[in-house]
Amino acid sequence: METFADWLRARDDGALRDLLSARPELVTPVPADLTALATRAATPAAVSRALDRLDRFTLAVLEALLVLPRPLPPKALAEAVGASPGEVAEAVEHLGRYALIWGNGSYNVAPGVRQGLPHPAGLGPPVQEAFAGYTTERLTALVTDLEGAEPRGFPDTGLLLERLAAALAEPEPLIEDAGPEARTALEQLAWGPPVGRVADARRPVRVGTAATPVERLLARGLLAAEDDRTVALPREVALHLRRGRLFRDVPARPPALTGRTEGIGTADLAVRTAAGEAFTAVRLTEELLERWGTDPPPVLRSGGLAVRELRGAATLLDVDEWQAALLAEVAYAAGLLTRSGDLDGEWLPTPAYDLWLMRDTAGRWTELARGWLKTDRAPGLAGERDDRDRLINALSEAVVRTSAPATRAAVLAVLADAEPGLAVDAEAVRARLAWRHPRRAGPLRDRMVGWTLREAAALGLTGFGQLVPYARDLAEGGDPEPGLEKHLPAPVDRILIQADLTAVAPGPLVTELARELALAAEVESTGGATVYRFTPASVRRALDAGRTASEVTELLARHSATPLPQPLTYLIEDVARRHGHLRVGALSSYVRTDSPATLDEILADRRSGALRLHRLAPTVLASGLDRAELLEALRQMGLAPVAESPGGGIIVTRPDVLRADPPPTAEIVRVRPGGEPADDSMIAAAVRALRAGDEAARHGAEQARLRTGEPPRSPAAATVDRLREAVTRGVRVWIGYLDQQGRSSSRIVEPVRVEGGFLTGYDATRAAVQRFALHRITGVAELGDE
Repeated sequence: METFADWLRARDDGALRDLLSARPELVTPVPADLTALATRAATPAAVSRALDRLDRFTLAVLEALLVLPRPLPPKALAEAVGASPGEVAEAVEHLGRYALIWGNGSYNVAPGVRQGLPHPAGLGPPVQEAFAGYTTERLTALVTDLEGAEPRGFPDTGLLLERLAAALAEPEPLIEDAGPEARTALEQLAWGPPVGRVADARRPVRVGTAATPVERLLARGLLAAEDDRTVALPREVALHLRRGRLFRDVPARPPALTGRTEGIGTADLAVRTAAGEAFTAVRLTEELLERWGTDPPPVLRSGGLAVRELRGAATLLDVDEWQAALLAEVAYAAGLLTRSGDLDGEWLPTPAYDLWLMRDTAGRWTELARGWLKTDRAPGLAGERDDRDRLINALSEAVVRTSAPATRAAVLAVLADAEPGLAVDAEAVRARLAWRHPRRAGPLRDRMVGWTLREAAALGLTGFGQLVPYARDLAEGGDPEPGLEKHLPAPVDRILIQADLTAVAPGPLVTELARELALAAEVESTGGATVYRFTPASVRRALDAGRTASEVTELLARHSATPLPQPLTYLIEDVARRHGHLRVGALSSYVRTDSPATLDEILADRRSGALRLHRLAPTVLASGLDRAELLEALRQMGLAPVAESPGGGIIVTRPDVLRADPPPTAEIVRVRPGGEPADDSMIAAAVRALRAGDEAARHGAEQARLRTGEPPRSPAAATVDRLREAVTRGVRVWIGYLDQQGRSSSRIVEPVRVEGGFLTGYDATRAAVQRFALHRITGVAELGDE
């Protein structure tokens, strides 16, 4: 009799490749042979993942195959699901490709599927199965109440179950006798799930003593007690209540997509709008990480980002809090942001952020978008409460949802199916996903759909609700950069500096200029053009970061479209003239200057009383404050001191940027052109390995039958001679091999060379080139040897 493994073995290589492509988890790792593949395909986890991939109609066809009696009439399956024979044949072919059914026209359900679908079509077990756990005394009482007389002869459980099934074949009189309240209870279970919770479900009840609706149903066999708290509706009763139908309505095609068609502009306008959002997302991410690179927010002890810090980021970027959380989470997913240390750490950019800045805008957006598409974090949860009423913080582990990547990919796939010029609404997306992946439905997915649509718009994947071409390339695993780049404004390296100490950037700046300008000026407004303002504090910030006055002036002059206005050069020179005039060190700390009069002024200022200063020399003051506190206090007095090293050199007290390396266990989504779980070459190699493993197992079984059951054995000299001969003739051999633990195994090898004490060849059972130590080879036999 043919088994599931035999059926798999009889499939051609093309069918096996289709199976492994559809269910790539079956080859992680590659099974030893096709028997092992059949066993793995029947495990609960593998069956559940395969069922999750089925659409509503295909799943209904599979459920009907579990319920319908055998042998199956030709048109019974199509009538059961209310579809045409062609639509059913297409679903059956799909199930065969997934190896959820097997056999040549017999529609056998694969092992493990029945356990994966305990209530097919929302139906409970048949009568004889539902009451199989009842005692003989309980079954006798049921049959007696239903037939009106106690069964004669020695009680037989099998016979009692048959008589009970016959009594429930036409349950309408029993339902009428139980009363309208009992009928209402049955109708609530009729379309599934067919189980309910009641207290003391196994209590003994008889028709004459039943008081409640549930007791009347139990006494008449219309409900079966599965355990002390669970009752089940027998399949025959449910089918009677459904009037023989298995399903209410199972469309063979997905529901049509609906949405807006007015007021969304042309396709070109949608792309340009989305590209503008993509550029904004990149700019905001850079602005956020630049700020956190110099003023990093702390990591909460419970992990994540504090609400106050998230609000500060939203204020800085002038966006809503959900968008600030999205940008932070996307930067984290793309490997641009991480936490430093395990305790009392800070959120800091990673070294990968500096490499990210060196890419063009389209390349930077691609990294962010791929990180968002693949991350298992749901930024929309930030700010909500969990099941224990605890606040969910952005960047915490509480936002992890393993279904997030699959939901995002599914939503983008639905948007890709929409007609041009249609902005699909969220309810239509949810309805389409409910048909495509019914087993993944739930409140979380419904909310994820709304978050995904909102986030896709904010990141520039959609424009006016339409998936734009470069985002379609991204979703399909292609390269979106060429499609996006032509819609982005070209970076400029020129700014317009005006006499009112402002500078106007007429477009996105090149990276170097943007970073230097953000250091030396404050952003006053953003939009189509960015306006920067130079202030004494911003110029001092650049000088604190190690720039000199000449370097700042030279940079601005090089990138200014007009000569530098005198007010700006005066400002830079004035700040630079006072900058560093005072030197601060640590005694705890000290103040040194070449002008005793300056120290006289400091000591005469009443605000210096809190600095705990005393004069060590005409040009030196000492303080009990540490150096950082003393620097800040002197600056608040209107002075411009700098920090001094023990050797008298200037210390850059405000680092340009701070960085933190991600922890070794942190998973960073890196840019990868493909993104497929298993490509065609891997699948083809896996099929070859399975075939080779199957052949090795078959040959081993034959040798076990003809010989002693052990792998081949031969003298060492004869082994080397046979291997060299096999290399010369180009034939495959069967070898016995001992691993480092002394365990024996058999391999099928295509020898390539024998030298240096090793055999090198293609190990067909492992689908890889291997080296075998000659002293570990126990014997050699050609595959054609008897």
